[in-house]
Amino acid sequence: MNFPEQLDNAALRSRQLQRLQALVAAVEESNPFWSRKLAAAGVDSQSLNSLEDFRSWPVCTKQELVDDQNQHPSYGSNLTYGLSHYCRLHQTSGTTGKPMKWLDTRPSWDWFMDCWAQIYRIVGITASDVFAFPFSFGPFIGFWAAFEGAQRLGNLCLTMGGMTSEARLRMIAEMQATVICCTPTYALRLTEVAEKLGLDLQATGVRKIIVAGEPGGAIPAIRTRIEQAWGARVFDHWGMTDIGSLGIEPEAAPGGLLILETEAIAEVVDPESLAPMPPGEVGELLITNLGRWGQPVIRYRTGDLVRVATDPCPSGLELMRLEGGILGRADDMVTIRGNNVFPSSLDAILREFASVIEYRTTVETRRAMPHLRIELEPTPDLDVSAVKQLVDLVQHTIKDRLNFVAEVVAVPVDSLPRFELKGRRFHRQT
Repeated sequence: MNFPEQLDNAALRSRQLQRLQALVAAVEESNPFWSRKLAAAGVDSQSLNSLEDFRSWPVCTKQELVDDQNQHPSYGSNLTYGLSHYCRLHQTSGTTGKPMKWLDTRPSWDWFMDCWAQIYRIVGITASDVFAFPFSFGPFIGFWAAFEGAQRLGNLCLTMGGMTSEARLRMIAEMQATVICCTPTYALRLTEVAEKLGLDLQATGVRKIIVAGEPGGAIPAIRTRIEQAWGARVFDHWGMTDIGSLGIEPEAAPGGLLILETEAIAEVVDPESLAPMPPGEVGELLITNLGRWGQPVIRYRTGDLVRVATDPCPSGLELMRLEGGILGRADDMVTIRGNNVFPSSLDAILREFASVIEYRTTVETRRAMPHLRIELEPTPDLDVSAVKQLVDLVQHTIKDRLNFVAEVVAVPVDSLPRFELKGRRFHRQT
């Protein structure tokens, strides 16, 4: 049986154009947000004859959608149908501002499930796999979609909302879960709790951990810590509430993300000029989702910085492959002493130190200059001398790798917050 993700490049482009033309025809007729935006740009479905034509269409920003929801509460005007057609409500995490509300019709939600079916095939899920979902089910879309996607495949799914980390670990072991879906932060948190309990994670039988919500799955130091603790393979996944679940690391090719071009059009552009970036060059990822007609995004600026691989994917799939996954976010970058710094760069360094349980970074302004302060929480087995050595080594490594001096201090054990979903370790002091 042939699956959509196995299409060759020519078939993929044909599928994309047909679905794009149908999407645009639908939204220009009955979606107030998109009918206004496309009319203002002088484009429509009748003039859309190729994907090249599409490259000149206007981009859409998150701020536009936030403003639209503020002006047209509660859901904005980016709705193709009346409210009675929608069956699911989720919202963004609000990491970069006010949360946005997102609605799905039943066909849109079915599209989400088709995305997850492809994702699970690409990572090598089998009928005998048992899924563990160790998180509380709130309005965050990611794990609702992952959970229902696994259910539709017929796999046994363990829900773990309202449970402590200790109880979740015991359930994973008792029910012989083989696949865990969580954030990288929480995979590390479970590792920390297991050590305190004396639980051997490698004896649980978990073989795959699908992580999402943060860039940690693409950072070698973080994935190595998780994989060594669990004896399992980590798979990085990418998606957003506002775009869908559209990226996954293939089983046969670690270290990159495949974008589901069967379900979306992905472009990489210069963040300033919006000109297309060639493979091998870093640019911002634009996404057009093709199956979410109820509340779609078209040429949407994700803010994520990526690099398209120049070599074919070892998996044999002809989908766009992002080398190294998501490299960082354009809006997260700060300049310290003339050096451009991303939170993921600091994360990559700090997670190399097994003696660092948790950390928090704060960008402050001192003498009109940005200053970076890093608080480290060391493992409880370190004495005062070892903690000082750790602080000095971290500070030296940051200076060596990133070319600036950070203020690094140790804080007491258990003094920093722990996170179940996205870790919020990077702060800007205003």
